Amino acid sequence: MTTESPWGQSAQQFQQIFGQGWAQALQSLQKLDGGAQIPAAPPIQFAPERLQELQQQYLKEAQDLWAQGLQGKAEIKDRRFAGEGWASNPVAAFSAAAYLLNARTLMGLADAVEGDEKTRARIRFGVEQWMAAMAPSNYLAFNVEAQKKAIETKGESIAKGMQNLLHDITQGHVSMTDESLFEVGRNVATTEGAVVFENELFQLLEYKPLTAKVYERPFLLVPPCINKFYILDLQPENSLIRYAVEQGHRTFVVSWRNPDASLSHKTWDDYVEDGAMAAVDVVQNITGAEQINALGFCVGGTILSNALAVFAARGDEPVASATFLTTLIDFTDTGILDVFIDEAFVKFRELQMGSGGLMSTFSFLRPNDLVWNYVVGNYLKGETPPPFDLLYWNSDSTNLPGPFYAWYLRNFYLENKLVKPGALTVCGEKLDLNNLDLPVYIYGSREDHIVPATAAYASTQVLPGKKRFVMGASGHIAGVINPPAKGKRSHWIRADGKFPGTLDEWLAGSTEHPGSWWTDWSGWLKGHAGRQIAAPKGYGKGTRFKAIEPAPGSYVKQKA
Repeated sequence: MTTESPWGQSAQQFQQIFGQGWAQALQSLQKLDGGAQIPAAPPIQFAPERLQELQQQYLKEAQDLWAQGLQGKAEIKDRRFAGEGWASNPVAAFSAAAYLLNARTLMGLADAVEGDEKTRARIRFGVEQWMAAMAPSNYLAFNVEAQKKAIETKGESIAKGMQNLLHDITQGHVSMTDESLFEVGRNVATTEGAVVFENELFQLLEYKPLTAKVYERPFLLVPPCINKFYILDLQPENSLIRYAVEQGHRTFVVSWRNPDASLSHKTWDDYVEDGAMAAVDVVQNITGAEQINALGFCVGGTILSNALAVFAARGDEPVASATFLTTLIDFTDTGILDVFIDEAFVKFRELQMGSGGLMSTFSFLRPNDLVWNYVVGNYLKGETPPPFDLLYWNSDSTNLPGPFYAWYLRNFYLENKLVKPGALTVCGEKLDLNNLDLPVYIYGSREDHIVPATAAYASTQVLPGKKRFVMGASGHIAGVINPPAKGKRSHWIRADGKFPGTLDEWLAGSTEHPGSWWTDWSGWLKGHAGRQIAAPKGYGKGTRFKAIEPAPGSYVKQKA
């Protein structure tokens, strides 16, 4: 349905482009799959009243902008155009303001699509990517600040920018920080320890005790395999690993191998049985403990939940308590990643790499912050980004085996089978979360766009044991890596121990506390750690689990 307006034809073209593009993608997929029937994408239509409203709003704002431009006073409120060069140059200011007006209007047009929320979210995502790439600040011909710097440096900034571009092409990613200033094991991931076991999927790190006594139940951390474990050990002052050691826990960490072609056939079952479950078994063997405490972070938490369910199906209970940090167990709400997930997308990935291959991670979920900001600084202005350990880690990308990735997409993101008793078979066992009656600590971050706080909270509804849920401020990483000494941010706790059906209901009865959630978690974990015993004098145990090399080991240093 269209409306009579000066730009109605543009709306029709927008509809046609999105509709045809989606249809062509589906046709290509059907050819790959030998003509399999895949449901057609819904037609793209717009709400007439919203189109009319957008038209009137656009004309009014365009007239205001034109008047401001004639007076040399075009207003721009966006950090991409916050420099003095933009404000002092009327032509540049007008081009930036016109771009922002068009971007707002296109986003409004995306919101005006009639249909289900997922379709609108996909269109919004596509428009956002497009508009982020089209910003005049991204191009030397329009970026007045980059032009000014080129003149001031007599072209040196352009030459340096070209050097930066060639360097980044060689290394395969945009530099977000000066990576030459960091080295894993030298000034990041420096907590003292040793590798005490390794197989083709992971190395197991044991850390040197920092207390005379340790708790009798050892502590195992299972980080995500989609990035490097040392996000939990960036610097001594913000290391969750070091914090656990300081609290008296005999601490072990899984360091996943960065897969190469030799591991391109590995499956989800491999990561559960030969990864998390093997790590639990080795920690028990080294320490002699009947039970251990375990923590899973992000995808590591999903792997850990599967391992616990497999153990339960086999009648084993090697884990006394589990901590899940920003973990998806119920995949009903998958945040921004949901825009990618449907039958056609998953089927395409299965055909592409379900039998083998490697998948690399990417940064375009936040294009302005993680891509274009650095394109402008590195290439147009010839700047070297400042040192930042978190961004060094973020750039230290990893691969995923294709079969692992494709299976994960279908069974969790698309079909959400883990929360359906008996629907999922892992390592030959039908999983039923109702059998997991161990106590759990569940953490979610309020502004997390990868694992929304609502999704983290959903675990309270499917895990039957005694639970504690805490929500922290900030996002997926900053909310987790928030040491007490910094005195930053805050967290929410509900004292009555009730878990109503939604996060909003839970929050209504919660209390905000200043500072880090780490201290609350530490107190909870100590309650499940048993008595204290003398700290071990060395790493591993005997000749079978002896120190192989110093932490952080060699697997974490492998590049994608």
